Amino acid sequence: MLAVDAIETSYGVSQVLFGVSLDVGPGQVVTLLGRNGMGKTTTIRSIMGIAPLQGGTISFDGRPIHGLPPYRVAQAGLGLVPEGRQVFPNLTVRENLVATAANRGGNAAPWRVDAVFELFPQLAARAKSLGGALSGGEQQMLAIGRALMTNPRLLILDEATEGLAPLVRAEIWRCVEGLKARGQSILIIDKDVTTLTRVADAHYILEKGRIVWRGTSAELRLRADIQHRYLGV
Repeated sequence: MLAVDAIETSYGVSQVLFGVSLDVGPGQVVTLLGRNGMGKTTTIRSIMGIAPLQGGTISFDGRPIHGLPPYRVAQAGLGLVPEGRQVFPNLTVRENLVATAANRGGNAAPWRVDAVFELFPQLAARAKSLGGALSGGEQQMLAIGRALMTNPRLLILDEATEGLAPLVRAEIWRCVEGLKARGQSILIIDKDVTTLTRVADAHYILEKGRIVWRGTSAELRLRADIQHRYLGV
């Protein structure tokens, strides 16, 4: 579905990505792992067309999307839950969801507000509350719901549970597992390796802008050395 092939991205004269390649297949949950500052968010920004490429290609469903403006990438079927949530603070929960509603892919059972509220009952209780008045966990749920309202074929979660309380993290992972059961393709950045190896199918590890390891959950669980070398603090 998503094929990232040898991409290179720079900010001014500072190169951040050096030949990064990764793939996400239909129905797969794939992670992008690594310590802070290794290029994970830049990879996502490159995929979404926010950071222009200096080299390499990105295709979605066999069609090139590199070079497209971000709104065209989103229209192609990629939904982003950005780092920091970035909900609309002056819109209510319901308005945040309705604002992004679209079904360009002709999904036979598209996401609607009531379906998002069923996925996250806490949001239903806060439907009339402003986005800026929500807790961090509620804002993350809203950001996920807002992305789902675009009916994406690929959902991208940048720092899925960063800074959230344990109970809220558990709720987010429950959501991810439920989406996977529905066949949703997902690309995740997060630091919870234990949970990710339970939820995800495949993993890529970034170190200084390069993919240094890739493999399945079963393989990563067995590689304590890899986890310590590239993911430990």
